[in-house]
Amino acid sequence: MSHAIHCRDLKKTYPGKPPVEAVRGIELAVEVGECFGLLGPNGAGKTTTMEILEGILDATSGQVEVLGYHWGRDDDAIRQRVGISLQETQLADKLTVRETITLFRSFYREGIEPDEVIARVGLEEKTHSHVVKLSGGQKQRLAVACGIVGDPQLLFLDEPTTGLDPQSRRQLWDIIRAYGAGGRTVLLTTHYMDEAERLCDRVAVIDKGQIIALGSPAELIARLGGEHIVDFTLAADSPPLVDGELARLPSVKSVHRDGDGWSLSVAQPHVALPAVLNFLQSSGREMALLTTRHATLEDVFVALTGRHLQEEAANGKP
Repeated sequence: MSHAIHCRDLKKTYPGKPPVEAVRGIELAVEVGECFGLLGPNGAGKTTTMEILEGILDATSGQVEVLGYHWGRDDDAIRQRVGISLQETQLADKLTVRETITLFRSFYREGIEPDEVIARVGLEEKTHSHVVKLSGGQKQRLAVACGIVGDPQLLFLDEPTTGLDPQSRRQLWDIIRAYGAGGRTVLLTTHYMDEAERLCDRVAVIDKGQIIALGSPAELIARLGGEHIVDFTLAADSPPLVDGELARLPSVKSVHRDGDGWSLSVAQPHVALPAVLNFLQSSGREMALLTTRHATLEDVFVALTGRHLQEEAANGKP
């Protein structure tokens, strides 16, 4: 078995007037032992895709293979081999941490002892605390613990760090890395680009129910044509820029209008920066703000769609 997940022409359509095409012909192969990320804003179709792969939803059409098995034919075999942490996990408030993990352990014929799982997610001091007394980050670690207690070959994580503070996010990153280091496969959804870059071997960018880019984070960033970004805004009284003026400058690979400013993907900052500054000065424009940085997956998404993923995710836009 070379693929932990393999789906072909996966589609999910909800009835309505008009019908809603949540997933539109996704082709996906996730290799055994890799951490694979599904990236996209709210409404992109990534959670629907995940729930079909988890067996929670039925696809309208297409083929899905999980660990060499098929939903509808090998359901028990799949469930014994996968772990799931949903986007929102509602656990029983009156159970303790240990009672909760013991309950989930009972769902599997084989697995990890509850105390070992508690140690893996760093909840030893909360072993006998009730769920209702846990912080948001602790509850999320407990949800992941419930997902790994069956020692699954494939772990599904849907938006595992949404709403967490930076410290809690990094604690969960360490847990996910440690689990994947054991040769297990992890499939996660996220709209945090830094999370995908740090955790994922490969990512698929999903927009409007389709995969619009696929590869490692480094490969997708390289496709921009430049590994560096120059962001700048003009002074309020400067003449406006005309589309195409910046694209002709040396070392500039792509140009994107970003609100009141501009974002340039460049191959060589030491070449592009003097060219930009000279151009603005010679054309009677004054710069108000200038920053340079390395390109990220967020820049990939902007280049592909013309929109910022983080802003859409925060606003809940489809």
